[in-house]
Amino acid sequence: MNIAVAVDEGRHEARPSASEAGPATKRIVVGYGFWVFLLSDIVMFSAFFAAYAVLAHATAGGPSGVQLFSQPSVAIETGCLLASSYTCGLMSLAIGSRRFGVTYLAALVTFLLGAAFLALEVREFMGMIAVGAGPQRSAFLSAFFTLVGCHGLHVAAGLVWLAVMMAQVAIKGINATVERRLLCFSLFWHALDIVWVWLFTVVYLMGVLS
Repeated sequence: MNIAVAVDEGRHEARPSASEAGPATKRIVVGYGFWVFLLSDIVMFSAFFAAYAVLAHATAGGPSGVQLFSQPSVAIETGCLLASSYTCGLMSLAIGSRRFGVTYLAALVTFLLGAAFLALEVREFMGMIAVGAGPQRSAFLSAFFTLVGCHGLHVAAGLVWLAVMMAQVAIKGINATVERRLLCFSLFWHALDIVWVWLFTVVYLMGVLS
């Protein structure tokens, strides 16, 4: 009995406490901080979704989603963004296996698909403004442009981020710092895809069905 207690005490003494083990690695700290950022971003989008839900029928006699939304165009946008999420995942796998050629190719395809999504969204906005359905026309359109436009700005920022990271890979190679940043970008891009799935459902599908 005493021997078992002594062995158990020895195990506890051999295992350092959290404070004695020292600070967490930079990879863990960066990952934790970036998850906090993503969660704060999700809170912001949640507020925009709530505002849109309240104002969805406040058209002030102007056009509603049924008259404005083009389902084929939105379907192509969705396909581009979801496909870019797949290629972004391939890029993350290529980074882990240190396959530089596959990393560049997957990043390039991700960038092109994201740019195509953004171009279609800008064309949609310009078409709506051209027929007098700008954000100042009604509360519904103000909420729509705010929600969808905020997502579009995030996609544009992600494309700039990806281009800068590929330049860093070309100059520095895939070192620990660059790898952390690319993995953070991957989390950011997948989060944008999740937000778009909700946006596509709440704004475009439900807007047309209503």
